[in-house]
Amino acid sequence: MSTTKASYTIACSSVFRDAVLALAARRAVNAGDLARSIMLAVPESVIAAFPDPGDPPPDDRETVVMQSGASEGRPWRRKPRLQVRLPPGLSPQMVRKALNLALSLDHGTMTLAVEDPAAPAPEPPLPPPVQPDPHPALLAEVARLRDEVERLHAVVGALSFMPLPAGVQSRSEALHVLGFAPESDPDARELRGRFRMLATIHHPDGTFGNHDRMSQLNAAMDILRRR
Repeated sequence: MSTTKASYTIACSSVFRDAVLALAARRAVNAGDLARSIMLAVPESVIAAFPDPGDPPPDDRETVVMQSGASEGRPWRRKPRLQVRLPPGLSPQMVRKALNLALSLDHGTMTLAVEDPAAPAPEPPLPPPVQPDPHPALLAEVARLRDEVERLHAVVGALSFMPLPAGVQSRSEALHVLGFAPESDPDARELRGRFRMLATIHHPDGTFGNHDRMSQLNAAMDILRRR
């Protein structure tokens, strides 16, 4: 991959952007590094065939304040976006697909198999016994349900903490709510990354949002920022 870099502004949903930034924070890299690692490790044809999360929907916008020009100081509603630096010549769709694949690998819904090109070819497997072809619609429904089960496993894992009955009262309880061990001492960057990831899931406006969990996340961050 070329060492020359170009700046890309990638429009995407705020949920997708926050998930990418949270993953990058946990890995101590930036969003461009995530996309580049996928492009180096995965064939281009595989990335091109992966789902593109696409542009944000019309109601997904963020407010920014103009910093220069005649409109300086005025608020402006724009599409959520990611700023990345990557080799020139890539399409926004290819960058989004690479980042989407990185999220799927992190969630465990996709895996990579590394092969040695110099290794001898394995023995071909015995052909399976001939079975009658099932109905195509049944095959499609089975595949859809399998994907849905994998997605729900990832969601359930992220939603594992139960709201504390008396609220967040201590540092150890705050660490528990954010998914850290009681004796751990995460730095500010780790705390922000974990909070962004969990807030994306638990925000009441989201599909799996929960007001109590979101309130306890905010309370946990307030305690850990003070100590």
